[in-house]
Formats: sequence, C-alpha cells, structure tokens
Amino acid sequence: MTKTAETTAPPPARDRELVMQALLDAAERLLVSEGHAGISTRRVAQEAGVNHGLVHYYYGSMEELLVQVLERFTARLIVRQREMYGAEQPFIEKWRTAWRFHEEDLAAGYPKIWHELQAMAWNKPELRDRLVAVDHEWRAVLRAALARALDAYRLGTSVPPLDALVALVMMMSQGAQAERLLGIEEGHAELLGWIDSWLQSLEERRAQ
Repeated sequence: MTKTAETTAPPPARDRELVMQALLDAAERLLVSEGHAGISTRRVAQEAGVNHGLVHYYYGSMEELLVQVLERFTARLIVRQREMYGAEQPFIEKWRTAWRFHEEDLAAGYPKIWHELQAMAWNKPELRDRLVAVDHEWRAVLRAALARALDAYRLGTSVPPLDALVALVMMMSQGAQAERLLGIEEGHAELLGWIDSWLQSLEERRAQ
C-alpha cells in the first residue's frame, strides 16, 4: 500500500519543538537522578511521555541528546553569569554572588551533568570537542570578569597572568564541585574565607 502524504509528512513545527523539549527535560532529570549509565532510549522516552523511536528521530543518538542537555543548561547559566558580572558593583560582591550561584547549581544538578558527560567524553573524541566548547564559554565569561577586576584593583604583576588566574578559578570551581558531589567539603569554607578576606583588603585599598 502506498503511504499517503498525511502519514509521511513531518510533524508540525510546534509539535516537534514540544517533543524535543520534553526529551531534553526528561534526559536532564535522569542525568541528575540516575547518571548516564542508567539512561536508555526507552527510559528517556517513558520519562518524557513519548514514543521511544522519537529519541533517534529527533536527535540521532542518545549521546547527542545528552550533550544538548548540557549545552542548553549551560546557555541558561552563561546568560545569568554575564548579567551578574556586568552589574555595577565591586568585584568582591560579584565573587560572593558567583559562589552562591555555585551552591544553587549544585542543588539544580548542573555539576552532576557536567561531570557525567565529562566521563563519557574521555573515551569519545567526538564528544570531547563539544565539552571543550562548553568549557571555553565559561572561561570567556570568567576571563572578561577577572580582567576588569585586575584593572580595578591595579594588581599588575603582583598576581599570576590573566589566563593563569582563569585556569586557577576554573580548576578550583570544578574541583570543588567534584568533591561536593562525593560529600567532601574539608577546607572549602576556609579557602573561600581566605579569598574573601584578600578581596576585602583589595577593596579597602582601592577605596583609599
């Protein structure tokens, strides 16, 4: 029997968008609650309330769906970070806000998703490039913020170069997230307290 135009026509754009968002939402919840090893095509489709064939129809593979979960989540947070760092307030307040966001993101599951996909990408070069691109987005926002802070505090050569500072903060942040996911918090409060005191001294010097 010849298929009719009605059965072969692509779904309406609105329905397509709703299904794709439902799959992304479902995969995001499962990555946070169960991790990538516990996710299957059928499990995601069941969570989204759609036919399991639509996962591959819209995304081609589970890996593509999971990477897009990370990219979508990152895009939301990058907008937030840019707005926060662009505000007219001392850098120390932005730094404090950034670490409050750190706590919010842990609760929302973003670090869990990042580390789940990072583990996947270690052995998959095609995924590695996508995660490196996500990392570069974070570094770009941080680099711009730290450049303004260095200028405001007139630190010059008394601290490491800008790219070294970006790397230091990135490693500190991601390392802290990984430890927190394991329930390790030893020394975290003390380190943040020391940094806060140092920034406070810079603020006082700048005010003078």
